[in-house]
Amino acid sequence: MQTEKPLILFVHGLWMHGVVFSAHRRQLRRMGRESRVFSWHSLLGSLDGATDELAAYIAALGRRPLHLVGHSLGGCVVLNMLARHHPEGIGRVVLLGPPCCGSYAGERILRVPVLRGALGRVLPQWLARPLPDVPPGYEIGVVAGNRPVGMGRIVPGMEKPNDGMVTVAETRWPGARDHAVLPVTHMQMLWSRACLIQTLHFLDTGRFLRGGVRA
Repeated sequence: MQTEKPLILFVHGLWMHGVVFSAHRRQLRRMGRESRVFSWHSLLGSLDGATDELAAYIAALGRRPLHLVGHSLGGCVVLNMLARHHPEGIGRVVLLGPPCCGSYAGERILRVPVLRGALGRVLPQWLARPLPDVPPGYEIGVVAGNRPVGMGRIVPGMEKPNDGMVTVAETRWPGARDHAVLPVTHMQMLWSRACLIQTLHFLDTGRFLRGGVRA
């Protein structure tokens, strides 16, 4: 008898909505895998507010084990939620292009008064705090991109490699079990076949694939 795969919950990033995961979710349906999305107010909300809402959403789902996939700033919200609420029954966690260890682009934009408001409150709050103390029991994998195409190109001096918004160095969460770098942009992670393959491999095995995977 085939064992049912855990539910996958996607968490989007800044300026986004859960609909951005439509391509990945269509592929998952074709594979017979079930997913949900958590949409949050990335501009008007707060970091702890989004964190608490995510924890409440997870509690209401009632499905365990539950895998989590967070893109960009959504990955930071996931990390903060794990540290703040310590939910039980979490399977594995994949972070896609998260600025979890700082954001050069974000810091530079925050210095420009006319642009500061475009980043909302969550990212500045994340950058102003020390890294959250995530319990070591959670299995976390991180995917970074090294194709430098995106809004970050308008920010001079961004370290390479980067995905156009976030540098590879900024994605290196110290508690991660594994880390993979793919030839994708920050936004391309939302529909990249290679990104989905790597995500599922980590969720199923706790490790990323090694070797070539077509983006």
